[in-house]
Amino acid sequence: MNELTRDKAKAVRLVFELERAENPRLYDELMRFPQGVKRVNRLRVLAYDGLLAQHGVFSFAAAVPVTAPAREDAVPRAATVTNEVFGPGLAE
Repeated sequence: MNELTRDKAKAVRLVFELERAENPRLYDELMRFPQGVKRVNRLRVLAYDGLLAQHGVFSFAAAVPVTAPAREDAVPRAATVTNEVFGPGLAE
């Protein structure tokens, strides 16, 4: 193998079967498109987005933790209830 052929990247050709039972979400997404170029391009986009997310280039909005606004009146009551749980048992 000389330097010219080593520098050229070979194309990757994938042939695979996907059943709905294996991955229903991916199967349904790909079935939205007719066989051929559109379906292959959608799979390519999904794979690339997944690769970017895996390496932390971007994250999905659903992955961001949502915090509720703090309410001053809720904190003391919550602490009281928690403290009573660990208090002495009731007399029978």
